[in-house]
Amino acid sequence: MRRPPLIPTLVVAGAVAVMIGLGIWQLERAAWKERLLADYAAAAALPALDLDPLLTRDAPVPPLAFRRALVSCRSEALAPVLRGGRSRAGQSGYVSLVPCRPGASGLAGRLLVNAGWSALPDQDRRLSLGGIVAGTLGADLPGEPLILTAATPAPPLAASAPASIEDVPNNHRLYAAQWFFFAGLAVLIYVLALRRRRAPSLPPEP
Repeated sequence: MRRPPLIPTLVVAGAVAVMIGLGIWQLERAAWKERLLADYAAAAALPALDLDPLLTRDAPVPPLAFRRALVSCRSEALAPVLRGGRSRAGQSGYVSLVPCRPGASGLAGRLLVNAGWSALPDQDRRLSLGGIVAGTLGADLPGEPLILTAATPAPPLAASAPASIEDVPNNHRLYAAQWFFFAGLAVLIYVLALRRRRAPSLPPEP
């Protein structure tokens, strides 16, 4: 009985082990993401959070993602950053992002206000935020702006759709299934290749 070739067998075994490891890692990621989404849902049900004390002192910041919040903003006649987004009614268009406290550092410097939605971009528009802005925070990602979608839009804009937990991707179990499928497929292909290699060859024609 012919033995399987050593080097190809080791290569296939290593590749299969890596794919199985990636599948297990994706399952672990899925469990982590499900806990995170549960935390987001719990945060969304909490009372509105006053951000002002968190912006003016060096203190531990509670989880902010998807919290309802209110904050005092001070920005005057600023050109907003325009991004694709949806209105509260579900229409596609553009949302206008404005710094809550321009020039601030720390959490205050990361805080942007989604001041409202418009169907068409207006590069000449200037927006001011003064006083209390109330709304819903989006995901809080390290190094990224923290966006507060205002419940009351800045004139002449319409209300933007707030960030939704349902928009947070959670495809880890699908990715895990793909890696396990690839591992099984690699084993199947290699077994078929070995069987073909071991098949008796036809005698030469006379």
